[in-house]
Amino acid sequence: MDLKEIQNLIRFVAKSGASEVKLEMDDVKITIKTGEDDKAPTTFLQQMPAMQMAPQAPVAAAPAPEAAAPVAPAAPAEDENSKYITIKSPIIGTFYRKPAPDKPMFVEVGKQISEGDVLCVIEAMKLFNEIESEVSGTIVKILVHDSSPVEFDQPLFLVDPS
Repeated sequence: MDLKEIQNLIRFVAKSGASEVKLEMDDVKITIKTGEDDKAPTTFLQQMPAMQMAPQAPVAAAPAPEAAAPVAPAAPAEDENSKYITIKSPIIGTFYRKPAPDKPMFVEVGKQISEGDVLCVIEAMKLFNEIESEVSGTIVKILVHDSSPVEFDQPLFLVDPS
């Protein structure tokens, strides 16, 4: 099972409202738990020993009653934002606009950025990943609040390349 498949599984479980899903395959065991206290799913990945009993068939978790899932804001008029480049999250985690609580924000609306500039950090499994810009331009809009959970491929920033 590759990283993309695991990320898709995590997104599916988070959207389904299930509180826990266990998946066992040949050499991989994955447990995904979502809790009311946590805003993001917790994932445990464990390599199984080579000598193991016959693999069990994956058990599909019954969807739990719909939890209060964050509602995506209504998309602004597409023609209005079509001239902007959208910078999206490359991973699932918690979005932070500054490197530390006592440090200034990486970027603000109106700031000029260039390729390689750090825009934010996303914490995933206690690792802080710097997200660098792949484009040059001006930050037009910041689409995520500080300390908010983000999903893979979720829009984070709008950049005017002109």
